[in-house]
Amino acid sequence: MRDTAEERRRLTRMPNPRVVVAVLALAGMSASFMQTIVLPIQSELPELLNARREDTAWVITATLLSASVVTPIAGRLGDMYGKRRIALALLAILVAGSVVAALSTSVGLLIVGRALQGAIVGIIPLGISILRDILHEDRLGGAIALVSATLGVGGALGLPISALVSENFDWHVLFWLAAGLGVADFLLVLAFVPVSTLRSLGRFDWLGAIGLSLGLVGVLLAVSRGNEWGWLSPPVLTLGLGGLAVFAIWGRYELRHDGPLVDLRVAARPPVLLTNLASIMLGFALFASNVAFPQLLELPVATGVGLGLSLLIASLILMPSGLAMMVMSPLAARMMNTVGPRLLLVAGCLLLVVSYLMSIFFASEIWQVLLINLIIGVGIGLGYAAMPTLIMRAVPKSETAAANGLNSLMRSLGTSFASAAVGGILALNSVPLGGVEVPTAAGFQLAFVIGGAAALLGAILALFIPRGRVETRPALP
Repeated sequence: MRDTAEERRRLTRMPNPRVVVAVLALAGMSASFMQTIVLPIQSELPELLNARREDTAWVITATLLSASVVTPIAGRLGDMYGKRRIALALLAILVAGSVVAALSTSVGLLIVGRALQGAIVGIIPLGISILRDILHEDRLGGAIALVSATLGVGGALGLPISALVSENFDWHVLFWLAAGLGVADFLLVLAFVPVSTLRSLGRFDWLGAIGLSLGLVGVLLAVSRGNEWGWLSPPVLTLGLGGLAVFAIWGRYELRHDGPLVDLRVAARPPVLLTNLASIMLGFALFASNVAFPQLLELPVATGVGLGLSLLIASLILMPSGLAMMVMSPLAARMMNTVGPRLLLVAGCLLLVVSYLMSIFFASEIWQVLLINLIIGVGIGLGYAAMPTLIMRAVPKSETAAANGLNSLMRSLGTSFASAAVGGILALNSVPLGGVEVPTAAGFQLAFVIGGAAALLGAILALFIPRGRVETRPALP
């Protein structure tokens, strides 16, 4: 699809690059915010919707699945039909999903709305790719670092907002807030983000998209529901093994297809492959802390491990971690110019290792948890700044969105594995208190050990990332 005359005319009025960066960063934070918006009311959903807890768990799972499926597909569509155009489509889907959720009175309708909301996560790799197209190389590093960090920033900043709204208003207001945010993002992107002129040739690989979706749904459902259904239960084994079998067939098909959804030969290049594997580890290390620390802060003091804080206060304690990610963006860009993205990723992972070592021995006071999460924020800020740059150095410009979409998917896989692993560890290491099971100190320590091990493995993988060499492909003018 070629640009229209109107699109070409608009390119002559290039907006201020700083405005474009700000708009894309806001859209990225909005996407991350959607992942945490229901956390304050998660435990109350069965009562609010008159539904079983097993059913309301899908309110979280639906968003995870749709985000994982849509992100790589949206990246490929952006490369082919225009990144700005697909970004606007994702924002429109976000608004529609938010309105559906805001009007919902049943768990089924809420799940549909949340699934539509999850699609917005695909806007982050699209935003990074847009920046590569329009910014001068001197400004690119800091801008990419900022937009990439919004994967963590939006959740950290959005959680206290969600908690404050849910404590003072009807829970539907959360989704009206999300709808308003989506409308504002749509108008800003429409007004300030230029159209894309670099396009990939070929037709969209619909069969590949279906195969990828089926494989992801099978594997992610098995991982996300394994603790609840039982890891050796027939549904989990069927979904997990079935998803892996679909991936095997899908991989053979993609390798033989002239215009694949995911170019597996490019994805297998050492710079891309090792960066994506390190991304899984970094995503795991980040989300392990997101699962463990809120519980540690909110559990009653009577448990012997909890600090007895409300959700709002706990989220305010964790919020500076997101601020640290944002502050690190310009600093990470300067460091990248000096030491390169590979060592920056190594440094980010090692900071997470340090934070988890501290967590094992020093996480009994509020100020200690605050300090640990600040270090985590700095480490994630460095790592998330480095990964898109490593990917873009190894792929053609015409495949930037698809490659970054795959990298975002790898981070999402890491967070999904962390949620299942840490949730399972805390559940297995629990004791009864007041009629409910609460995690023990040993459970939290084991969770911290696993989070630190993932970060260390990420650092080791990053050390072996070579410098990528881009092979160009024909693109539409």
